[in-house]
Amino acid sequence: MNAMPQTMHAIDPEENGGSEVLRLVERPVPQPAAGEVLIRVAAAGVNRPDVIQREGKYPPPPGAPSIPGLEVAGTVVAVGEDMMAELIGQPVCALLAGGGYAQYVAVPFGQCLPIPEGMSMVEAAAIPETLFTVWTNLFERAFATEGDTVLVHGGTSGIGTMAIALGALFGVTVIVTVGSDAKAQIALELGAAHAINYKTEDFVERVKAITEGKGVAAVLDMVGGDYVPRNLQCLADDGRHVSIAVQRGAEATIPLWQVMARRLTLTGSTLRARDSAFKSLVADELVRTVWPHVEGGRLRPVIDQVYPLGEAAAAHARMEAGDHVGKIVLQVI
Repeated sequence: MNAMPQTMHAIDPEENGGSEVLRLVERPVPQPAAGEVLIRVAAAGVNRPDVIQREGKYPPPPGAPSIPGLEVAGTVVAVGEDMMAELIGQPVCALLAGGGYAQYVAVPFGQCLPIPEGMSMVEAAAIPETLFTVWTNLFERAFATEGDTVLVHGGTSGIGTMAIALGALFGVTVIVTVGSDAKAQIALELGAAHAINYKTEDFVERVKAITEGKGVAAVLDMVGGDYVPRNLQCLADDGRHVSIAVQRGAEATIPLWQVMARRLTLTGSTLRARDSAFKSLVADELVRTVWPHVEGGRLRPVIDQVYPLGEAAAAHARMEAGDHVGKIVLQVI
């Protein structure tokens, strides 16, 4: 650590508010604790929870940095006292509880994944948050398996594009909803089986027509609110509804008789607050199941736009405008 700088550039707003609060500041370089590595960040993914945190509606979990950012790619430059020095110099991407909008971040090594040859740091930084989220919710909580048909809202978001990609790799037919005909065309080109423009079509009726009345095995929902009872109408008997965000409201009124009669399962999760042991288990599973596809070039994130770290405000403004397709990334070095 002797040659390490003492301070670093970071985005660490001192007050909540609009994207203009995202300004470069100086912060101490974190020290890796036992079980952790220090990553010199090359790129950081931008995610919807970052925006909600900036607004003051999603505080970091206890012990997490106030600096936003849930995923990075970079190079290991230092290790905790119980970690192998051989890790220094390794290119990795990592899932974080926070701290990604900075030149350095410390993270438990179990939450890191190796960056394969041929993958850029920008691409690698765009993978962890959506991959962990879609894998744990669509494939583990919703038990999506080969031959299933599923409905995913926000089809051209980072989550949506990852769901489309994983569906193609694992034999799952993915129906998505999007907000324009142009986005519907993009979703189809990315591999969605069907793309429904929710502004001009009733997605419940379209799903029924597409599935010939049977419904889908699972719904991955980031909308919440009044979408939930409509989502239940899209489910087949024994279907699973997984909530991962509540963009249209955190409360919903649902017909319990329908849940009982059709044996529906309602579940959900948040990833950020889960402990490092859980995230490390997921990382191990992804290394076995998904990472061979990453290494073989069969899984690549969809990159929308790349901004320098100092232009984090513009990156958030783009996300809030809702025009992006895939991931927005901050380039740090």
